[in-house]
Amino acid sequence: MTSNTASAKYEGLGKDGKGHISTQSGALENQPYGFQTRFEDAKGTNPEELVAAAHASCFTMALSFALAEAGHQQGTLNTTAKVTLEKDGDGFTVTRSNLTLTGTVQDIDEAKFTELAKEAKANCPISKLLNCDITLETTFTG
Repeated sequence: MTSNTASAKYEGLGKDGKGHISTQSGALENQPYGFQTRFEDAKGTNPEELVAAAHASCFTMALSFALAEAGHQQGTLNTTAKVTLEKDGDGFTVTRSNLTLTGTVQDIDEAKFTELAKEAKANCPISKLLNCDITLETTFTG
């Protein structure tokens, strides 16, 4: 079992508030976030970007381990996750995470690569956490 922490501080309220997020590892330290970074492209991060980073990295690691367990030793996996936030009544809902994967793995055919990618999508811990539609588009380059 592993546990990780992050913290958020928000000063001011609503659209005028300013937040900062930090992670236990120090990878993020007082990183700005708020209404402007979420909806107006201001410099900083936002919750959906952080979820996208978590999903892309988790899925890619899960697929990497599945490929290694299947006996493959060499390869490169590149994943982009696009997390969509939509208006939902008076609030908002994350409605989808679209994973786009490009992979180059030696000694595997495209069908097996796609099968393992689909299993990784279904079984990575962040996919299990998300309550939204998750799609996967793969590009296999051999």
